Amino acid sequence: MIHVCFGVYDKDGRYSKFAGTTIASIFDNTTSEVTIHILHDNTMTLANYEKFIYLAGKYGQQIKFYNVEKICADKIAELRKAMPSVEKDVVSIGTLYRLLMIHVLSNITKKIIYLDSDIIVNSDIKDFWQIDIGDKPLAAVTEISNGMVPKLGLPMCHDGFVKDDDYFNAGVLLVNLEYLNKENELIGKGIHFQSQHPNYIHFDQDILNWCFSTKYLKVPTKFNCFVRNERRNRRGVESKIYHYLGSSYGQGITPHMQDPFNRLWFKYFEKTPWFNAESIGHIYDGVRQIQHELQSRAIFMSKVMAGRQRAFFVPPNNLEPMKKVFGVDDKEEVILAIGAESFKQLVDSMKKSNGSKLYFIITSQFPGVQAALTRAGFKDGKDFLNGLMFLSEAHGVPMNSYPLIKAL
Repeated sequence: MIHVCFGVYDKDGRYSKFAGTTIASIFDNTTSEVTIHILHDNTMTLANYEKFIYLAGKYGQQIKFYNVEKICADKIAELRKAMPSVEKDVVSIGTLYRLLMIHVLSNITKKIIYLDSDIIVNSDIKDFWQIDIGDKPLAAVTEISNGMVPKLGLPMCHDGFVKDDDYFNAGVLLVNLEYLNKENELIGKGIHFQSQHPNYIHFDQDILNWCFSTKYLKVPTKFNCFVRNERRNRRGVESKIYHYLGSSYGQGITPHMQDPFNRLWFKYFEKTPWFNAESIGHIYDGVRQIQHELQSRAIFMSKVMAGRQRAFFVPPNNLEPMKKVFGVDDKEEVILAIGAESFKQLVDSMKKSNGSKLYFIITSQFPGVQAALTRAGFKDGKDFLNGLMFLSEAHGVPMNSYPLIKAL
């Protein structure tokens, strides 16, 4: 029996369909017996509960539910107190539920797969399950293997607590519950560490890295392959576990069916009981919201650019599309984003301009650059902007999908 765990916090009732789509992709690609364990709270509606049951029954698989708000009320209170900012973050309190696996599931199975709900398992989950983690706490994929530059995007790495090469993504984990059950004290120290560093915005992922970054088993990227990296390198769909990283900077799911990864996600979504007339209506509403945001953005730009010059921070692969879209002339400053030295060049240039230039940051690692520039004293929307907002799929850059994901 393969055991797979999800954490579900569903305040508006629309999150469950994403977990359901991930589950459908698991069931559709394996002949093995699978039990899905859903750690949820009181936001789980009866309608969504029934849809999960229907989905498992459709494939002849098992699904079990655990209301952690009742089972682990004291633990959740501790987590909320240690990380109060999670309540205001887009990821929600549900991201911390993976830390409760030890308390809820240790008596059921010795190991378990944990998955985020922006995942498509386009391969047999058994391949990941059968990895021998021995006496390691867990198996995971490094961020750096997916094209990330941890020192730029991850404050924990920037501050030297975890090495760039060791920081792992916690969206796909093979967890040794026996090991973690013996390390409750260490995890408690990790939670305390996180509470002392409120600027470390990856919450449970940072906690797990603080505890286990030097002890875990590193596995190939195919077991947690970032879709944005595959799009950037123009790769097609393969037999991998894909991580969509749905977020406000538009690397997740869009309605554009020419994109193979969008088609892949919808292929499994339509196999779920959440695919119905209502979901199609939500997609339409989401597209309308995106249109309204584009109009608002145009008005905003006319104000913020008044009397200022432009400058650009862009990796070589986005250079030509950027020049065409923005109509860049030879007099405008362009800084090529290549490694840490180029970021220092950007900061020096921004200090020298003293507000006379507006900097367009045109890189898929904008969140990391945004955080680093904010720490350096600059303001998003005043000193710099996310330049990817002005590019499109036609330029090889996914559209901002967050309004659509939120509406769906």
